[in-house]
Amino acid sequence: MSVGVVREVAEGERRVALVPKVVATLVNKGVDVVVESGAGEQALIPDALYTEAGATIGDAWSADVVVKVVAPTDDEVAKLKSGQTLIGFLAPRNQENQIGALKAAGVQAFAVEAIPRISRAQAMDALSSQGNVSGYKAVILAAEKSTRYFPMLTTAAGTVKPATALILGVGVAGLQALATAKRLGARTTGYDVRPEVAEQVKSVGAQWLDLGIDAAGEGGYARELTEDERAQQQKALEEAIKGFDVVITTALVPGRPAPRLVTAAAVEGMKPGSVIVDLAGETGGNCELTEPGQNVVKHDVTICSPLNLPAGMPEHASELYSKNLLALIELMLDENGAIAPDFSDEVLAKSCVTREADA
Repeated sequence: MSVGVVREVAEGERRVALVPKVVATLVNKGVDVVVESGAGEQALIPDALYTEAGATIGDAWSADVVVKVVAPTDDEVAKLKSGQTLIGFLAPRNQENQIGALKAAGVQAFAVEAIPRISRAQAMDALSSQGNVSGYKAVILAAEKSTRYFPMLTTAAGTVKPATALILGVGVAGLQALATAKRLGARTTGYDVRPEVAEQVKSVGAQWLDLGIDAAGEGGYARELTEDERAQQQKALEEAIKGFDVVITTALVPGRPAPRLVTAAAVEGMKPGSVIVDLAGETGGNCELTEPGQNVVKHDVTICSPLNLPAGMPEHASELYSKNLLALIELMLDENGAIAPDFSDEVLAKSCVTREADA
């Protein structure tokens, strides 16, 4: 059985699907690993490190299993053949995706973002591993753009109060953002429509913003709010947001546009020099004034909407993602070391978006 590691061609994408350490693990299991030349270059991993780990440099697209970070382009789909397996972030819930093309090509495809969030699948949870990176980088970005210190400082010239940070949406990225902002010295507060995460917020030393709304959904995600709930949330958040120096938003509803949590009125009411980092820009943004992929200043408030923060930390992001893929591939292997997914397994059944039989 062979695994191919291809080079990412999407603009700004610096991650690679497998790092040499994980390649060595697969090779020790009897798997042939083929790496496309330059696949790890943007993650600062030269081809030589892959060959030292036991891989060969060659045509990775012809391997039995092709691993990627982001969804393939039209040209990349054309390189795949019937009977191959593709694993990566395939955006199955997006209206524009390559699922139909992969099915037509007879490719068996697994979308890592569709892996169920159950305890047994934690090692394969790529959304969580990359969300951790996003949460950390969002705080670093906010600190860079802020006109104020994060920590309290006591100097001969006087005492500087700590910045106040509100994190909206307390999934993996939100919790990491809370923890990172706390380490930098900010006074942190978390909010989510799932009240059961309040204890997690408090566990990282943050306060819980309780607006009295319960919108817990399936699979660890929030459900879409009703019109009444949305109006109640908007009114309460609008007032709360005005009191914070930094607001980081991470709220997403799978398959739907990002919920609008920060209104234009809330932005206008924030202190000049405040910062908003909107991590939901790819699905429209949580802030009404967000311009996806841009840093803009509105009402003297800086609004940042980075689209791919994990790519800005390609070394660690790739290392974490590699371990997710390793765990998933190991689950697919049979006793002879061949790819033979058992679709009675919930993890494989839910993450498989096309099967060979679909062609």
